[in-house]
Amino acid sequence: MMKIALVGSGFIGRAWAISFARAGYETALWDGDPSSPHQAIGYIEGMLSDLADQDLLNGSSPDDILKRLVPVADLADALDGATHIQESTPERLEVKQQVFADLDRLAAPDAVIASSTSALLPSKFTGDLQGRARCLVAHPINPPYLIPAVEIVPAPWTSEPAMERTRQLMLGAGQAPIMMQRELDGFIMNRMQAALMEEAFRLVADGHASVEDVDIGIREGLALRWAFMGPFETVDLNAPAGVRDYAARYQPMFENLFKQMQYRVDWTGPVLDQIEAECRAKRPAETLEARQKWRDRSLMALAAHKKKMREALSK
Repeated sequence: MMKIALVGSGFIGRAWAISFARAGYETALWDGDPSSPHQAIGYIEGMLSDLADQDLLNGSSPDDILKRLVPVADLADALDGATHIQESTPERLEVKQQVFADLDRLAAPDAVIASSTSALLPSKFTGDLQGRARCLVAHPINPPYLIPAVEIVPAPWTSEPAMERTRQLMLGAGQAPIMMQRELDGFIMNRMQAALMEEAFRLVADGHASVEDVDIGIREGLALRWAFMGPFETVDLNAPAGVRDYAARYQPMFENLFKQMQYRVDWTGPVLDQIEAECRAKRPAETLEARQKWRDRSLMALAAHKKKMREALSK
């Protein structure tokens, strides 16, 4: 059985654990806080029945998944025999630099070392390592066991074999790898999300729409297509002759809009008071945890639906 080592057992690490254990991999969980791996497994145990109900455990039972999860107190023991190491420690450069130095020193020379970082460029914390060619970023959207996209981001010195091995591993774990050609601030998904969020804040700050109206526009509008196709396929299907026809028809409109978008709204400025007030009116603070669980159950239902849709279309 292939072994995966998860370094960091918090919010992201425990989510990765479900993805890898579900794929049949032995999954060792380590954290600087010795209690964290046990807490992570307890959290996972509480999720498994819901995943099983939606047929999202790849034919495994909850007990099968739990048997593949191994809490480990010593980092060297967690890395022993691991062919892939997924680091999910706090998002601070000095932490990543120290952790990757330890991982490079202790891990087998042929093990790939991947970071879950959502913002730090891999060149910033792998450049001085002897084994830097096997280091990269594998950034998920949380939770990866329900949202399969994962960005595989190389540093300038990351080897092609390390990239390809990570791609194959992620495919085997049911993920959808995005293979970046080179590193870039924000990678792909956060840059796309940033463009959307910047405009959302502008629309509210300038008095064009309420928070709920912006949410409706995505939830009941664009996201319905985006749940099964990306922006380029969307426009390719939104003009009679495809993407070139769409560009010819609508580029002037988007060019005009872009000129109106060339300024930032301070997210922590006065607009935040309005946004927070509207959010709390709709979702009081004491209901957030329950709403987060509702979100995860909704994602499970959507993942199950997409799985059935793919299976039906492949026949």
